[in-house]
Amino acid sequence: MELKFARTEVNTKPKKAELAKIEQSVEKGGSVIFYFDRENSHKDLLELQDYFEAKGKSFYMSEVRYGLSDHEYMYQVHIIG
Repeated sequence: MELKFARTEVNTKPKKAELAKIEQSVEKGGSVIFYFDRENSHKDLLELQDYFEAKGKSFYMSEVRYGLSDHEYMYQVHIIG
């Protein structure tokens, strides 16, 4: 599973998100919100959900639209430990 964080600039490529670092942030913070790029497949995000729910965490995912174009969106993921 390869995930990408949301872009911070329009013309840049999204940065890769490592599962170990995501998990470390969840364990450290208890409740975290991540924004993932539109290039991620919905299937990969569902696998991420299964992974954290198997560990007893609550997982909420939504699509955030920030413009009128079909390509102007990102995924918001809230993981609560």
